[in-house]
Amino acid sequence: QVQLVESGGGLVQAGGSLRLSCVASGRTFNTYPMGWFRQAPGRERKFVAAITWSGSSSYSGDSEKDRFTISRDNAKNTVYLQMNSLRPEDTAVYYCAAGFTWAYWGQGTQVTVSS
Repeated sequence: QVQLVESGGGLVQAGGSLRLSCVASGRTFNTYPMGWFRQAPGRERKFVAAITWSGSSSYSGDSEKDRFTISRDNAKNTVYLQMNSLRPEDTAVYYCAAGFTWAYWGQGTQVTVSS
C-alpha cells in the first residue's frame, strides 16, 4: 500500500515557476514508477509526466516536455514536478500517482496561473 501527499501548488503569474512535491509512504515506493497528472475544470484527467523507479528515464506530455521536469529522490520518498514558463492553460488540479497501473493516487494540489 502506498499513500501519496502532494504539495507546492498555488497561484502564480504567467511565465512563473512552481515546484510540486509528492511524498509517499510505504516501503515499496522506490520500486514503483511515479507520475503526475492534471485535471482542469470540466476536462478529463491528463498525463503530464512519469519517471521510472530508478529515475533513469522520464517521459512528458507534448505540451509539457520543454517546460516541466519530473524527478525523484528515493531516499526521501519524494517525486517532484518542476514547472517553468507557466501558462494560464496549465491551471488545474495536479495529482501524483504511483504504480505500474497508476493504482495509487494523491488528493491533488491546485495550481492556478493568472494571465
